[in-house]
Amino acid sequence: MSGGPATSRYVKIVPILPFYRIYFDDGAYFDYDGDPARTREQISRLAPQDLEGYERFHRDAKAIFDRGFLQLGYTHFGDVGSMLRVVPELLRLDAVRSLFSFTSKYFQSDKLRQVFSFEPLLVGGNPTSVPAIYAMIHFVEKTWGIHFAMGGTGALMQAMVRKYQELGGTIRYNSEVRKINVTAPDGRPAGRLGRRVARGVSLADGTTLEADLVVSNGDYAKTHLDLIDPGVRLIQSDTRVKLMRQSMSVVVIYFGFRADGLALDLRHHNIILGPRYEDLLGDIFNRKILSPDFSQYLHLPSLTDPSMAPTGHHAAYTLIPVPNNASGIDWTKEGDALVDRVLAMLDERGYIPGLRQRLVHKSFVTPDYFDTTLNSYLGNAFGPEPVLTQSAFFRPHNRSEDIERLYAVGAGAQPGGGTPSVMMSAKMTARLIAEDLHLN
Repeated sequence: MSGGPATSRYVKIVPILPFYRIYFDDGAYFDYDGDPARTREQISRLAPQDLEGYERFHRDAKAIFDRGFLQLGYTHFGDVGSMLRVVPELLRLDAVRSLFSFTSKYFQSDKLRQVFSFEPLLVGGNPTSVPAIYAMIHFVEKTWGIHFAMGGTGALMQAMVRKYQELGGTIRYNSEVRKINVTAPDGRPAGRLGRRVARGVSLADGTTLEADLVVSNGDYAKTHLDLIDPGVRLIQSDTRVKLMRQSMSVVVIYFGFRADGLALDLRHHNIILGPRYEDLLGDIFNRKILSPDFSQYLHLPSLTDPSMAPTGHHAAYTLIPVPNNASGIDWTKEGDALVDRVLAMLDERGYIPGLRQRLVHKSFVTPDYFDTTLNSYLGNAFGPEPVLTQSAFFRPHNRSEDIERLYAVGAGAQPGGGTPSVMMSAKMTARLIAEDLHLN
């Protein structure tokens, strides 16, 4: 949704400037808005020695964006050949080394290395292990900007529902799927040998829905492990699915507070980095331990859309990256303590002075919510972790390799997580369906 004439009939989308403010632990900050002159001003203020490095980073990141996004963004890597054809060029662009390593080539300043590498965290990736092709996020933002749907995500979802229904679609609510039904082409039970075809789904209430095809936008691992009999999965076996590395999880704190007499020096999107960067990432992704320190993304939509909160109040949430449930952390014990530490930090460090006295609402979710309510394997928040060995061809395919007429869409499929990517995933899958049904 670009906010153009067609979109504006369904939802109002407004640009956000700056895109986000990045706070460092020493109190310094970097406002990023995509404007070349202002970006260079920010660099001059923080690390003037890195101006020349930024010019080189800008040039090389743009080359990755031009090839990796503009030309390959909607490419479905369904076979080895489609991947092998682009590998030489990705190597030439140096797009397969880790993003943090790639960024470190250009910047001496630790602050700027963080500014230009943190963005994969927004899609569940570890900047020290995602491939440098993610440098293109810098140019995706710079080219199209950052936008907000007035009324919040709920308004955006309502707009999509309205459009879907206008197209003739029907939505069933409170209809949990228990099984994807797979048969042989002649309708007999499917075995491990021969063709297998998705024929519909069975619901938790016992209802069976027959269908010409099935598309799952559920969690990749849960879809295969819980909804499809292992006897009809040769390629996506239990072993393969369980070996896939899952992304981090998050603790999200939703809160409202009184704004009377409060002068906030915050922006709509705020990245508040803790005292450690690489070591904290190692705790979250590799060691899978809950650290005493943390970084967070603080979202204040009522600065842009006052209707998001009652008069004289602000609505906010803050998101803290944490390990997924492979960690074994007991969130029934650790959740409340972490929430208290985060809110105290926002108060005592002056981001929201007097926050604890101003609070009128507080609630939160932990990785357990992603695991049990959202049916996300190990409580991951973004699907398979976007490391090199789980990208492009190596990421779950949008067309099932085991079962005809079964498709995947969303963060767990190609190209990956994040709102732009899942919208691209929808187009990829729609094109594959059209191809298979000879609708082109």
